[in-house]
Amino acid sequence: MAWEAGKPLSIEEVEVAPPQKHEVRLKILFTSLCHTDVYVWEAKGQQPLFPRIFGHEAGGEGVTELQLGDHVLPVFTGECKECVHCKSKESNMCDLLRINTDRGTMINDGQSRFSKDGKPIYHFLGTSTFSEYTVCHVGSVAKINPAAPLDKVCVLSCGICTSSKDFSHFDSEKVGIRN
Repeated sequence: MAWEAGKPLSIEEVEVAPPQKHEVRLKILFTSLCHTDVYVWEAKGQQPLFPRIFGHEAGGEGVTELQLGDHVLPVFTGECKECVHCKSKESNMCDLLRINTDRGTMINDGQSRFSKDGKPIYHFLGTSTFSEYTVCHVGSVAKINPAAPLDKVCVLSCGICTSSKDFSHFDSEKVGIRN
């Protein structure tokens, strides 16, 4: 957990509230560190929002709105499947779930699902994968093939999000991602 910008991260026991409408709780099995986590933790170029649980590359299991035990990748730029961008083949910037480093709460109700000693802890990029359990909007979770090695494919949570929707050069079946 990051208590302040640029200060050492700490391992803390936190409360994780149950998911609400259009949300899923995930058990994070693997996570990785991206330069974006470090950039925002150092509070470069944006308003700092702390305390916060970072992380946006992971692999885990879905608990609600998916089948129990499904393997998923949380993605920080999800798809509502309803807006003009989600229906387009040329954009992955969903009106509802687009990248927002300043939002530290859930879209549904503007509240955090994390707390410590009764005080809220902010989310990061709608995923906060540096937590053993996290809550994400269901549109920010991509179901993957259970045979895909989560310790390897967890980096795709960021890599695919920052790419385009044109994956003609990318064989998603080889890495276990299903549409």
